[in-house]
Amino acid sequence: MTLAQEDIEFIKDHLREWLDELELTPPSAPRDKELLERMVRVEEELKHQRALIQTVLEQMDKRFETLQTHMDKRFEAQQEQMDKRFEAFQEAMNIAMRV
Repeated sequence: MTLAQEDIEFIKDHLREWLDELELTPPSAPRDKELLERMVRVEEELKHQRALIQTVLEQMDKRFETLQTHMDKRFEAQQEQMDKRFEAFQEAMNIAMRV
């Protein structure tokens, strides 16, 4: 049995109406409530994680600043030592050149 074109058009025109009448949507209120509660818990956990990450980043910044200060002082001390050695070497060369 084949359907005539007019039958196909009639079915297309009324299919959504018939499906709506059947009310095929399942009762989802309890499931929606569970999902909503879970979403709230996830959002709270994300907020907590953001706070932890911010704290860690602040601590890392402080440590980096401390390390940078320490490295600057160490570099300055090495530079001073190199300057003293170079001056001593220059003086030794000047003395050797006079002789």
